[in-house]
Amino acid sequence: MTGKLPFEALSVDTLAARLGANEALCSHIGKDTSRWKVREVGDGNLNLVFIVEGANGAAVVKQALPYVRLVGDSWPLPLKRSFFEYHALTRQEARAPGSVPAIHHFDESQALIIMEYLSPHIILRRALIEGRQLPNIARDIGLFMARTLFRGSDLHMATKDRKADLALFADNVELCDITENLVFSDPYFDAKMNRHTSPQLDSIVAELRADRDLKVEAQRLKHIFAANAETLLHGDLHSGSIMVTATETRMIDPEFAFYGPIAFDVGMLLANFWMAFFSQRGHEQNGKRDTMRAYLLDVTVDTWSVFRTEFSHLWRTERTGMLYQKSLFEDQGDRLGAEQALDHMLHQVWTDMLGFAGVEVHRRILGLAHNADFETIADEDLRATCETKALKFGRHIAVNRRQIHSIDEVNTLAALIEQENRI
Repeated sequence: MTGKLPFEALSVDTLAARLGANEALCSHIGKDTSRWKVREVGDGNLNLVFIVEGANGAAVVKQALPYVRLVGDSWPLPLKRSFFEYHALTRQEARAPGSVPAIHHFDESQALIIMEYLSPHIILRRALIEGRQLPNIARDIGLFMARTLFRGSDLHMATKDRKADLALFADNVELCDITENLVFSDPYFDAKMNRHTSPQLDSIVAELRADRDLKVEAQRLKHIFAANAETLLHGDLHSGSIMVTATETRMIDPEFAFYGPIAFDVGMLLANFWMAFFSQRGHEQNGKRDTMRAYLLDVTVDTWSVFRTEFSHLWRTERTGMLYQKSLFEDQGDRLGAEQALDHMLHQVWTDMLGFAGVEVHRRILGLAHNADFETIADEDLRATCETKALKFGRHIAVNRRQIHSIDEVNTLAALIEQENRI
């Protein structure tokens, strides 16, 4: 491919012919296209994803489409989102080495990325639905968030580099618009593309949409999201954007990357563990999931703890940006002043994280893009029961986030709500 051809969507039938001369792909899977096996595996909301296997190995080819795949061409979307995904992956690899797939090739005109094929990895969400208790995810994800969020901010980066990066990612307008509407606004009114388990959830949906405190809080969080350009975010960090084995964790799909509040990625991620917790009752066909529920709550504790610990370590060792300069604190013998500033920052991240987690729970049950955690529960009454508890939990942590002081307090609330009306 020359990189100058008009955009054309790939297919299983055309991929080998169109990419057969691509040196990066051939070097990883072999040049003999007659031996290539191509299968489409893209089950996401936006893009085409293919696994291409050859005589020497396998690779992933991911291509953006000029519309939202989940909806169709009635919702156009710029191809440039692959540009932002590529640049986000390169920065994430630099800031948290080994945490994302290796990039083999990027073609901006065709909106495609050729990258490492992760095997035998599976999507984290699928593993949690299956009841798998993975020992390393809290550590791996906590380190990834701390390292990428700290090292992509004015706490660490040179000012000119950070501002150039901010300008680059500021053009990811359309995907930010999706988040701003789908996460913070659409769940709280009768938006066109909303859907929920009906009629079972109709009454609680009406209650949430009439909840003035909740709607004000959601808009305050939207304001923070839109105005607080603290660091380069993954932008869509959830259990469907993470691939795992028993020993390894990799983050994928950062096409929503942009500069926003540190707390956003953390809140989105932890919300997905809490949703997995509330969904477990719907996955008990082969026995009780009490140990899985306990595991999921432990994961939230450990993820937050690892994040805090690593973020604090980086604060003390890599704070080389323009914010909270060491010349004002440590260099004057005032280490405690730097620790006070760190405490203030982590407290703000904690408070905002709870809010972002709460609205993420709501949008995944009431908005356009739902989680398989709930959607794979075939019994609609049982699904609605699980979703109702999650919605109550989300409302509480979003509205009362300033009065919640520890993750143990959050998990105690989750456990109490889960036990409501149990037989």
